[in-house]
Amino acid sequence: MGLKEEFVKTVDNVKDAASEAGHRTEAAGEQAKRDIAGDAMTPTEKMGSALNQAKNSVQADLDSAKQDARNNT
Repeated sequence: MGLKEEFVKTVDNVKDAASEAGHRTEAAGEQAKRDIAGDAMTPTEKMGSALNQAKNSVQADLDSAKQDARNNT
């Protein structure tokens, strides 16, 4: 693999790592929001928060999988 390809691969990995960290932070924030608000949240708000947490966790896992796939080729 040439220098340019290695550079592009590294840049893409950094972007995916940053994106993954952002999604994991948002997922943790949703959990914290439910922990802090507790019963003050309506069931609908809790469900929405849980779905946002799940969405962000899946997006983080996808970013991680993209990095793994890129590194194994």
